[in-house]
Amino acid sequence: MPIQVGMVSLGCPKNQVDGEILLGLVQQDPEFELQADPSLCDVVLINTCGFIDDAKQESIDTILEFCQLKEEGQLKCVLVTGCLAQRYKDEILAEIPEVDGVVGIGSNSQIAQIIKDALAGSHPQLFASAYDLPLAGSRILTTPSHYAYLKISEGCSNRCTFCAIPYIRGDFRSRTIEDIVAEAKELAAAGIKELIVVAQDTTRYGEDLYGEPRLADLLEELCKIDGFVWIRLMYCYPDRITDRLLDIIAREEKIVKYIDIPLQHTSKEVLRRMGRKGDDAWVRQVIALIRDRVPDVFIRTTVIAGFPGESEQQYEQLCRFVDDMRFQRLGCFAYSQEEGTPAAKLDGQLDEETKRHRAQHIMDKQALIMGDYNRQMIGKTVQVMVDYFDSEDMAYVGRTQHDAPEIDGTVRFAAECDLQNGDLVAITVDEADDFDLYGHLAADDA
Repeated sequence: MPIQVGMVSLGCPKNQVDGEILLGLVQQDPEFELQADPSLCDVVLINTCGFIDDAKQESIDTILEFCQLKEEGQLKCVLVTGCLAQRYKDEILAEIPEVDGVVGIGSNSQIAQIIKDALAGSHPQLFASAYDLPLAGSRILTTPSHYAYLKISEGCSNRCTFCAIPYIRGDFRSRTIEDIVAEAKELAAAGIKELIVVAQDTTRYGEDLYGEPRLADLLEELCKIDGFVWIRLMYCYPDRITDRLLDIIAREEKIVKYIDIPLQHTSKEVLRRMGRKGDDAWVRQVIALIRDRVPDVFIRTTVIAGFPGESEQQYEQLCRFVDDMRFQRLGCFAYSQEEGTPAAKLDGQLDEETKRHRAQHIMDKQALIMGDYNRQMIGKTVQVMVDYFDSEDMAYVGRTQHDAPEIDGTVRFAAECDLQNGDLVAITVDEADDFDLYGHLAADDA
């Protein structure tokens, strides 16, 4: 009987793609069989996140949960991989001896043999260079059947002082356009309707291979592929937003009018301590340019509150910026002091209560802004992609083109007809709250 293998993948979509490639490698070995429910497996792979404190704690809690299941005899083997394993291998081995092996991301390609060795009791510990991480390969999709992530590069060379990603995953390195397009065609042939383009910095794509950024060229090629209804662009850096990129987003019908730009702050002094460019006036100009060149665009951004040395005046400047810009989508994180990063050594570290209070205050502001946007939608009809049917509420759940899965809001609606995941339907909005819309199937689609 084949050995049952399952996976829990934590953290960002980029890590999720790594996990899907990992499952593809497992499936190629006839001794293994994939199991959707990891609690029912012989072996569970925990694909961890090690980015900020909250994510690290979630990873640790998940490892302990499955180690407890192993102690109770419900599974035989717990293997840890992903960013936490790459970054904190010694701590995991010392503090959680119940795990049966720890695998750095550079050793993912050896996962089949690692599982066999772990089951034989050898407690494998493999940590090849992060540059050995497979950038592509046969994937077992863990997203719903109608959307998928397409990772176009690995690593990061931006060296923001607060971020550990370059130390975990190495410098930025792109896949070729031909390789990416080939994978995208496979995804379209498999029935994917929404393609979500991800990287640590999508706007830097191609710089290392071609001597200049080639994201615009890549998007043009992706738009030629039959089958995709929506193409979504995530993780764009503001200093690499070009007129040509915005023109393609505005022109191509398949590219949703949604752009994700992590701005992090607006104070020149804070941005410099973060290792980032710009100031308040420059950031406002970038936002004005995007809104001018892409009509009806929804901008998602993230900001950090409580960065070392952030004064009350600088924090208030960030608050005014959030009020003035009225972003349709925004997340604010309390600064996380990450070991080994330059920012962790800066003077002026703020206490946890201050950081979290500042972040929550901005999120409270943003909830009001989003609530205003949502209430303006009442009575209007919007296109919605169906994500799933909620059997408890007896309602379909979907998203507009302005909402990324697992990040933004949803649209909940009733329908008498049977709908499939990935269907595009017209929904008339009846109600709204600060995050979600509620409606009914418009007459034309009823």
